[in-house]
Amino acid sequence: MRFISVEDIEQGQYLGRTVYSSNGTVLLSSGVQLTVYMINTLKRIGVTMLYIKDTDFGDIQMDEVLSESTKGQVFREMNELHEAVRSGKEWSTKKVFGGVDALLNDVLNHKDVLLQLTDIRTADNAQYLHAVNVCLISSMIGLNMGLGFSQLKDLAVGALLHDMGKSIPLPEGADEDDMKNHHTWRGFEVLKHKREFNLLIAHTALQHHERMDGSGVPRGLMGEEIHLYPKIVAVANRYDNLIGGGSEGTGRALLPHEACESLMASSEHELDHEVLVEFTRIVSVYPNGTGVRLSTKENGVVVQQHRGLPGRPVIRIIRGSGDDLDVKEIDLAVETTVFIEAVLA
Repeated sequence: MRFISVEDIEQGQYLGRTVYSSNGTVLLSSGVQLTVYMINTLKRIGVTMLYIKDTDFGDIQMDEVLSESTKGQVFREMNELHEAVRSGKEWSTKKVFGGVDALLNDVLNHKDVLLQLTDIRTADNAQYLHAVNVCLISSMIGLNMGLGFSQLKDLAVGALLHDMGKSIPLPEGADEDDMKNHHTWRGFEVLKHKREFNLLIAHTALQHHERMDGSGVPRGLMGEEIHLYPKIVAVANRYDNLIGGGSEGTGRALLPHEACESLMASSEHELDHEVLVEFTRIVSVYPNGTGVRLSTKENGVVVQQHRGLPGRPVIRIIRGSGDDLDVKEIDLAVETTVFIEAVLA
């Protein structure tokens, strides 16, 4: 598979990754042959990048932390939960715990896999995919930082529900500029009344926009005044917003290596340095299928990752065509004088 811009997709190519709706149903299945209508529809619903099948890279394995069944389960539960919250109805914490248990089980079974967020984001599924991604990233960071299972569970629930306040309507006549009406407060007020939840879950929603230097919202907390869980969620939230083109002021979706550089530039004054260090150990800077240009001026595609060396993957370079095909692979963990010079998006 290759990861390419939707603008470069051609009729007749085969989709490499399934596209989901907000409620977990399949919009387009992996392996479907793309038509002009499908390509135009994908553009219309906000898709910018796609995985497509490629015979030259058919053996590339997309190691996934989450199974398709877990993704579908959590998507459905998040959709039901937010619909209930929007309409003021009661919602089940048991379903939240069920989805988190499934997610943590996948994380624990794939703790040596580098994180590659390969699900296709659309305008319809963006809110729920963001919640799942933030939960997944946070859980993997927490596991790396030595949190026990009960702590991981509270962190995961807080991460999954960190933006719940956005689904809670503002009171009539409320001033949106009043920090008491900020989505972090609105989420906190709902979550703190759920007796099944540890109060830290509510504080994770409340504090995930605080910053280490005190410049965050809603209370301007700084440093050790901020709990570890929202520090973790702040990193996960910022990263997923950056690669998804979300609310971080970039104007476009960043590639993973660009997003990582942006995060590291925020170390200490906005984001916690220790959390960022652990984040860099669990994320793939150059996901499999990414086209790159090397310092040797050769173009290739990332085909394999190294745990612990996320910036030094294996690159496959193909020259020629047909029977006159020259294929070689360069392992950047071995070829230490060769570097990735640019990503070909």
